[in-house]
Amino acid sequence: MSVDFKFLEGKKILVTGGAGFIGSNLIEKLLSLKAQVTCLDNFATGKRENIEPFFANPDFTLIEGDIRDLEMCRRACEEQEYVLHQAALGSVPRSINDPITSNDVNVGGFLNMLVAAKDMGVKRMVYAASSSTYGDSAALPKTEEKIGKPLSPYAITKYVNELYADVFKKTYDFDTIGLRYFNVFGKRQDPNGPYAAVIPKFVQLLISHQSPVINGGGEYSRDFTYIDNVVQMNLLAVTSSDEAALNEVYNVACGDRTTLNDLLDYLKEYLSGYDERIRDIRAEYGPYRKGDVAHSLASIEKAEKLLGYIPQYTVKEGLKEAVSWYWENLK
Repeated sequence: MSVDFKFLEGKKILVTGGAGFIGSNLIEKLLSLKAQVTCLDNFATGKRENIEPFFANPDFTLIEGDIRDLEMCRRACEEQEYVLHQAALGSVPRSINDPITSNDVNVGGFLNMLVAAKDMGVKRMVYAASSSTYGDSAALPKTEEKIGKPLSPYAITKYVNELYADVFKKTYDFDTIGLRYFNVFGKRQDPNGPYAAVIPKFVQLLISHQSPVINGGGEYSRDFTYIDNVVQMNLLAVTSSDEAALNEVYNVACGDRTTLNDLLDYLKEYLSGYDERIRDIRAEYGPYRKGDVAHSLASIEKAEKLLGYIPQYTVKEGLKEAVSWYWENLK
């Protein structure tokens, strides 16, 4: 299945959470394809420096606002053809510490965006779902049709998004596509703060010759997914003209799993090419985290069949690209 992303030239596309890690990478790609991009962000977790390179581009517009404000969502959706909804409060631990705010943003804000997109005549909304939706299901690999019970407030919010999207198709004939992201990593991912993702956090510690702390014994595994694969899936979801592909949820992953111990070994190997001392750093081991899923591995067959998705980067290829960027930007 060949896809021509030239279709996006001149298209008006809203990216919510566009100042965040994933959102800013999406905007960068869309602008390179000459789309007209609007970013909606309240900078709660997104960073202005992520989008500063775009300010001089006449095809880029920034709206500073909160998805918890319905009228702001309507304003942002005016004249937009497509919405890529990335805005959310991520992190399982964050949701455990503050379930109210996670629900307000991830459920209330999501519903606002659905209503606004529908009311403003948007053609399609592609939204960030989550692999956390698989919950306590022990089945591997994870297939879209079989999920378990959620293990955290965050997981509940992302599952509710999928339910709302399904209802909006049945009730209002509004088209959506949900993308269940599996442990995304890459450039612009923030290594700082209590809810930082594992890869940039490990890299920053290794660069400063500190020992990363691995929760548990290090044998928990994840389907780590490089950012360019995620951008690719979003573009496929926007451009698909196949009715059978719409109003579905898809895994966004590599279809491969890596233990945390192996992940650390890869990072040490690649970073030692810049600083040989990093090779000898050893991990420390801490307790397991509440709400953590033991193993995560995605089936990507559905995305391959209906969207033509073939990951551009393996985990190791993505880590090499990411380490190169981190070395230049985190030192």
